[in-house]
Amino acid sequence: MERATFGGGCFWCVEAAIKTLDGVESVTSGYAGGHAEDPTYEEVCREETGHAEVVQVAFDPDELAYEDLLEVFFTIHDPTQLNRQGPDVGTQYRSIILTHDERQAELAEAFVDELEAQNVYEDGIVTEIEPLETFYEAEEYHQDYFEKNPTDAYCRMHAAPKIDKVREKFDERVVADD
Repeated sequence: MERATFGGGCFWCVEAAIKTLDGVESVTSGYAGGHAEDPTYEEVCREETGHAEVVQVAFDPDELAYEDLLEVFFTIHDPTQLNRQGPDVGTQYRSIILTHDERQAELAEAFVDELEAQNVYEDGIVTEIEPLETFYEAEEYHQDYFEKNPTDAYCRMHAAPKIDKVREKFDERVVADD
């Protein structure tokens, strides 16, 4: 198994969308990219920690390439919005890729360069790419939030469309429904 760590807005939404992919063993919501040790959700939301809401993905590289995860990540969020995603505003919602090794860093940078060269987005990409120092797992109630709260208004308005987008665009990579 390999690990990848991404932040692109609310971790509930990113987690729910990435969990649909074949080759993903687990997705854990958490905090990273900041300076405070053992941050709480409240501290992160008050922007006291420097951390972003992120997900850490454990995946089988024989089934799902890191580049595939990058493609999905850039599909489910807007990498041109600085310190926000839709209605969620603050540095904790920034677009960030926290790399686990030099190979991931090179692949992420090349992926962003290619998106920019192809003018995929009208505005410039503001996604931060930096090495992961420490990942802090979020509180239990944040884990599998969409699965536990599928009728939650926020989930219906923001997570469900991301899941639908992944299922439509990456149908061949999505876990078949039982």
